[in-house]
Amino acid sequence: MLPPTPEDASIVARIIGQAVAPVFLLAGIGAFLNTLTGRLARIVDRGRAIEPLLLEAQGAQHDRLVREINIVDRRMGLVSWAITLTVTSAVLVCAVVGLLFAAALIDLHAGTAIALMFILAMATLAAGFFVFLIETRIAARAIRVRKSLLTHEVDEASGDD
Repeated sequence: MLPPTPEDASIVARIIGQAVAPVFLLAGIGAFLNTLTGRLARIVDRGRAIEPLLLEAQGAQHDRLVREINIVDRRMGLVSWAITLTVTSAVLVCAVVGLLFAAALIDLHAGTAIALMFILAMATLAAGFFVFLIETRIAARAIRVRKSLLTHEVDEASGDD
């Protein structure tokens, strides 16, 4: 085997330079996955907190808790889908980086495959963001203060509005 030449090093440096952008993308995807898994944990915790209350509740409170646990279940499913789509995107980005190296090192003509995988990676990431958006909208609608807890009277004695 021949010792590496300066030309070999410059080729590897160029390949690494090309792979840096997708690697930064992976860091962003990782941060988003961290957000999703944290959100999933909080949703699961809420579901676990509702279960014992639901078993003991009756009447209107029982009905309200059933609606809430159904929303929690739907949110868990949506966040799980967002995680699946985002991890798929990360795997595709890793494949893009690997193909970039392989294409440059062994003169593999994989430009079309690399482009298609990158497009697919962006599409799955966008879908993950979209599913996350849907989940946050459901959460925002579900977390409304019940009208029965709100008061519209002004406490004149304290001067509060």
